[in-house]
Amino acid sequence: MTKILAAPPAHSQLRPVPGRSGLPGVGHVLEYIRDPLAMLQRHWELYGEISWFSVAGKRWISVLGPDACQEVLQNKQRAFVNGDGWSALIGPFFHGGLMLLDSEEHLRHRRIMQQAFTRSRLEKTVDALHPAIAEALERWEPAEGFRAYTALKTLTLDLATDIFMGGAEDSTPSEIDAVKKAFVDCVQAATSIVRYPVPGTRWKRGLDGRRVLENFFRHYLPARRAKQTDDLFSVLCHIESESGQRFSDDEVVDHMIFLLMAAHDTSTITISTMMQYLGQHPQWQDRCRAESLATGTTTPSYAELDELGSLDLVMKECLRLVSPVPVMARRAVRDTEIRGHFVPEGTYVAVAPHFTHHMAEYWPEPERFDPERFAEHRREDKVHRYAWEPFGGGVHKCLGMHFAGVEVKTILHHLLLRFEWRVDPGYVAPLDFTSLPFPSDGQPVDLRPRSTDADRQAV
Repeated sequence: MTKILAAPPAHSQLRPVPGRSGLPGVGHVLEYIRDPLAMLQRHWELYGEISWFSVAGKRWISVLGPDACQEVLQNKQRAFVNGDGWSALIGPFFHGGLMLLDSEEHLRHRRIMQQAFTRSRLEKTVDALHPAIAEALERWEPAEGFRAYTALKTLTLDLATDIFMGGAEDSTPSEIDAVKKAFVDCVQAATSIVRYPVPGTRWKRGLDGRRVLENFFRHYLPARRAKQTDDLFSVLCHIESESGQRFSDDEVVDHMIFLLMAAHDTSTITISTMMQYLGQHPQWQDRCRAESLATGTTTPSYAELDELGSLDLVMKECLRLVSPVPVMARRAVRDTEIRGHFVPEGTYVAVAPHFTHHMAEYWPEPERFDPERFAEHRREDKVHRYAWEPFGGGVHKCLGMHFAGVEVKTILHHLLLRFEWRVDPGYVAPLDFTSLPFPSDGQPVDLRPRSTDADRQAV
């Protein structure tokens, strides 16, 4: 039954936000996990751009469509904050991360953090990625039904540990496995229905995982403070803003926990999605491989990765089809409005780029894989400034987006030169939205080595 969120002030021209409460105590959590696009589509059809829904006792406003998303993400009236919004979902596990900071604190951290993502540092990162990726792929065992997502999850977290941390020199394999599990537990705790430390719940596992991660990074912190190297952990210990500001030990640990989660989780689903669609569309796989072969090297530089134009188109289309971060959280810090609707202070807001990316009004045949949408002669993403927003917008636009791009393209370059793969054209990934989306079946692909022929010998 439709209810309004709150009545606008007397004599106001603003409209109330309509919506529905969902199941008692649970709200719409299960409906969202089952199929977020279907849930949001129902809200769009019933209420339009702005409506409210319930999640585990809290009322959230769904913000749908590029106009509404732009209004919240640009936040020109400074009525919305990140920290209070994300904290309701992942605050106990990823507090202190850049995405959870606001105002002057966010600006201070971002100014320091920018020094870690300069072009020169990205160039060094690419050079370090190549041997690590090549070594990891040597351990892959091609087969029919090869679980691509599962293997990629291990690969990207290993890369994050090596490239971001500079290695974990005295950790045992079981300790590294515990760290990997801790990251998964922290992420999956975001959609917990029971949000108390009750044994056996996702929330409790997330809290335990946070402690594991803190202890892990604090163990290595003194060594990274003592000597500066090129890994991100060391860089965060030593960089400073133009005004000389630096991160404290606690801030370094907070950022490392958040960045490693963001770096491997979002990259994994993007690469996995790309492998699926390249396996279902062999003409695109062949096209991307031809461009990789044309570089003449297994280890292209940062600049040479920019020349992989077809791979860039595929990456953008896959970021559209499966947004690694489907929803972005905010909270109103005072009475405000969104698209003419009254939003009372304290309201949680869910900005949904994943929905925008599937709107037929902006993307013809939105469920069809069509990388040419992003080619210069079409540029469907330019129909609206916020039609394509996988990295968010405004002052909180993802600082690591360029790192993510080079990591994804570097891994795909190696995969294309080393393997060929096919995926059943009718396969639809059973995406689990318990946290960030992932294929619950591990995403099977028929993977085989490329034969050693003339074009492979060329590189």
